[in-house]
Amino acid sequence: MKYLKFSALSAIACGAVAIPAAAQAQTDGAAEPYVGASIGYHDIGTDLPDDDGGIYGVVAGVDVPVGETIFVGAEGNFHFGDGFIDNEYGVAARLGVRVGERGKVYVRGGYQEVDFDFSRFAPVALPAGFDTTDGDYLVGAGADFGIGDGPLKLRVGIDTIAFDSTRVTGGVLFAF
Repeated sequence: MKYLKFSALSAIACGAVAIPAAAQAQTDGAAEPYVGASIGYHDIGTDLPDDDGGIYGVVAGVDVPVGETIFVGAEGNFHFGDGFIDNEYGVAARLGVRVGERGKVYVRGGYQEVDFDFSRFAPVALPAGFDTTDGDYLVGAGADFGIGDGPLKLRVGIDTIAFDSTRVTGGVLFAF
């Protein structure tokens, strides 16, 4: 089952990278890759005690201009969690507009997989084959703003996974 999920995520990631590459071939704009560190808070939205917690991880992606102010992009993320979330990872496509010299505001949609830590609720071993992961579609919005004249950017974002949970993140990006 893990191999199937990895293969599906690999296919989604390849498709997400191919979309901006095709867009780049139709424009004069250069690809704008970035990597960064992210920190946030993820509320899973269940009635379980302590079902939410902090998330800490990395993001990487690329944006491609498709006009003077519009861009498309693809992004991947991986976060470790505390509390009920063991880790989470996913991919998303981005569509946005440039704001000022170095700012971007965007919406995104994709897929996010979350691996839960049930050990805090089950003092006995879980049954063999018990799946501790869940994944679904992700929709969200965010903004990236340049810091000074260098390659660093600040980021803020809010997402929901299947409108069941809320994830708020912030971070620092290094744009190439």
